[in-house]
Amino acid sequence: MYTDSHCHLSFPELVSQLPDIRQKMNDANVTRALCICTTMEEFDNVHALATNYDNFWSTVGVHPDNEDIYEPSVADLVEKANLPRVVAIGETGLDYYQMEERKGGRTIQDMEWQRERFRTHIRAARAVNLPMVIHTRASSDDTLRILKEEGEVGDANSAGGVFHCFTETMAVAKAALDLGFYISFSGILTFKTAQDLRDVAAWMPLDRMLIETDSPYLAPVPYRGKTNNPSYVPFVAKLLAELRGMSPEAMGELTSHNFDRLFTKIKATS
Repeated sequence: MYTDSHCHLSFPELVSQLPDIRQKMNDANVTRALCICTTMEEFDNVHALATNYDNFWSTVGVHPDNEDIYEPSVADLVEKANLPRVVAIGETGLDYYQMEERKGGRTIQDMEWQRERFRTHIRAARAVNLPMVIHTRASSDDTLRILKEEGEVGDANSAGGVFHCFTETMAVAKAALDLGFYISFSGILTFKTAQDLRDVAAWMPLDRMLIETDSPYLAPVPYRGKTNNPSYVPFVAKLLAELRGMSPEAMGELTSHNFDRLFTKIKATS
């Protein structure tokens, strides 16, 4: 019934608990999960989850925040994207958050390496006609600008994708929708401080919403502060359902249908 559209089950704190997590997913009616790749070095482990379990799928990509890792070319990403059960490119995008503290006092101009990496991922997604999983933090203007410059304008030739773990403004949500993208909500939606985000979720077109955990991070209330896992995604659906006057079960079905429509390659590999 429920689909976790973004989780990191290859991370040590989750992969070591995988049998228990899968049982908890079953108990919570979380029937599927998309396992997200954040480095090329990690890809084999992420892909193995998708090939070993028939309700997991994988992506291929390099998170914008990762440095001192293998930098993929378009050809590298295309090669991995053509493997069975790889259904998206990412996560990719831009992250300018706390540049001074986390990135050695660099400026936005110094982040050209991120922008070039993002362009590489967009070009790969367009080459294989797979959607992208977009990460954007404190960088929405450049994220939207680069997508447009690379031809992502919501037409038939666009790869499209999802802005995952959305925390941006209503204006950014509208701009992403105008480019043909979906919006995914995480456990942040349940936080007391997230009223602006709940306002976005209350406005969003129903056919463009997904839910996710981004586990092991951002566990929803009532598990905030604990290690997150896909079995908690119904708590995101419950809050989203309350905002839209629906039952949690109906929201689970709706967002799962949206997931199928975006990641159409899943149908071909089921």
